[in-house]
Amino acid sequence: QVQFVETGGGLVQAGESMTLSCAISGELYMLRATNVFGWYRQAPGKARELVAFIDRNGHTNYTESVKGRFTIFGDFAKNTVHLQMNTLKLEDTAVYYCNSKRPTGWSLHWSQGTQVTVSS
Repeated sequence: QVQFVETGGGLVQAGESMTLSCAISGELYMLRATNVFGWYRQAPGKARELVAFIDRNGHTNYTESVKGRFTIFGDFAKNTVHLQMNTLKLEDTAVYYCNSKRPTGWSLHWSQGTQVTVSS
């Protein structure tokens, strides 16, 4: 299986910025087959949602609520992915998780994530 270690969460005020990082490890054949890195988040009482993803060609996609504020960076050679979050809003408060996708789909193994709390 693939393992994820997210870092960089914490408490920030609305309007501030924060960068999350994720290191991905696992069996080599799984890492080589990975073609997408993504960031998910889950706010209290809500379902987990895909926030942003990037593929090996550098194509990115963002959920509507973060477009223009968040930027995803991925290094498939180093198996790392980062999420630069600017102009944070109260509604960005959530536990953030990184994940990776192979042709068979997103990994079913989730880490504990990293808590991001935005205060007013």
